[in-house]
Amino acid sequence: MAKCVVHTDQAAPPQAAYSQGWRAGDFIFVSGTGPIDPGTGKLAGSSIEEQTEQVITNMQSVLTAAGANLADVVKVAVHLSNSSLFARFNAVYSRRFSSPYPARTTVGSDLGQLPGMLIEADCVAYVPLRKTKGRSKATARKNPRGAR
Repeated sequence: MAKCVVHTDQAAPPQAAYSQGWRAGDFIFVSGTGPIDPGTGKLAGSSIEEQTEQVITNMQSVLTAAGANLADVVKVAVHLSNSSLFARFNAVYSRRFSSPYPARTTVGSDLGQLPGMLIEADCVAYVPLRKTKGRSKATARKNPRGAR
């Protein structure tokens, strides 16, 4: 199974030691992304609605770089700073994703690594390699370290 790192300048850059995403065979794994505006490197918005929009846009940008889109997502994991934000988060999420919705886990988490951050999410998409020919718009590179 071929695997390659996925990177795009259209999504928030990693804030620590991780890649934006990986393509491994027919699966695309998008790392946890926060509501960081890729143009400014700063937190995008103060409301859960604004931050959810930015998180999904960041995930979508990484998916696009790998030749996928939100319709290809099969699993999402969401971390909210407070469970009382769930209904407002879910309103944005259900507008950005289409039915049938991906499998999803939503949990409350300490997101104190960035003051004001209310949400972080990651996802997994399934796209057979033969379907991605010509769909990729950004850089997908083979693993430069030769990891297996």
